[in-house]
Amino acid sequence: MKKNYVAYSVMVILFLLGAFMPVILKSYQMNMLTEIIIFTLYAVSYNLLLGYAGLLSFGHAMFFGLGAFVTAIAINHIPGISLINAVLFGLAATIVAGFIIGCLLLRHKGSYFALLTLAFNSLFFVVATKWSSVTGGDDGLSITRPDLNLGFTSISMTNANHFYYVALIVVGIALVFCWYFTQTAMGKSVVLMRENEERMKFLGYNTNASRLILFTFTGALAGLAGCLYALHFQFVSLSAISVDMTTAVLIMAFVGGTGTYWGPILGVFVYILLQNFLSDITDRWAFFMGLIFIFMVIFIPGGLSQVIMNLYQRFFGKKTDDNTEVEETT
Repeated sequence: MKKNYVAYSVMVILFLLGAFMPVILKSYQMNMLTEIIIFTLYAVSYNLLLGYAGLLSFGHAMFFGLGAFVTAIAINHIPGISLINAVLFGLAATIVAGFIIGCLLLRHKGSYFALLTLAFNSLFFVVATKWSSVTGGDDGLSITRPDLNLGFTSISMTNANHFYYVALIVVGIALVFCWYFTQTAMGKSVVLMRENEERMKFLGYNTNASRLILFTFTGALAGLAGCLYALHFQFVSLSAISVDMTTAVLIMAFVGGTGTYWGPILGVFVYILLQNFLSDITDRWAFFMGLIFIFMVIFIPGGLSQVIMNLYQRFFGKKTDDNTEVEETT
């Protein structure tokens, strides 16, 4: 109970801080912060799959890119569509895709599952490349953000700060729901299945159904992040559905630490800030990002969150509430 109270309190504090950011930050910084918020949802969705269920996926970008492309296609091809309906189209597409692909993939485990996700991601990428009449192919799709119609009023999305608040609220609600999910019996059973699936089957759990629900859920979250990504940049290219996008979220999760709920959130902040810093001083920023990732995997496998928790334990003589968040359920 105490851990839940602390977690929700942290979320409220972060949300309130986020609400004041447009007053403090400049336009360029606000764009970066909006990007961080969107990728936070993407990274958390991946962590639920990898950190909690132990399912290594090389194809998470297929859901992210699918959500982005479907949202952009809906805006460009359905006259007068509202912002909410465009996002719902993208979200629905990823839910359906996640369920169908999950039914096909989750019969396999380990390296077979990882390679099959990579194969499906490549399939989605090829479809997006070849179906250029719909997706724009190498040229991508440019869109204009529709206004947010709330029924009693309409909010213009041409103002970047207005969209920032929309992204902050949507992602904030999604993150609270994700945290709540990890505390439910379903969320805890996923961790137990990762540790000892045979025992869970013996206790009467339908492990295949549980994994399918989680896979579809995380795909929907990644798709929602993709929808917001398309609306934020008002442009979608093939990079949104490429393997590079999966590599990016994998690095975010590992840098922050997959052993905790908060690790990937920290990883997103570090990754995007570091990426922007390095890209400003060198064209070979990807090389240095790769070196940092290799260093983290070899010397700090627990990620930055583990470093912070070790320092806290060293100076205060006790573990943080989040230190064994994933492990304690076992």
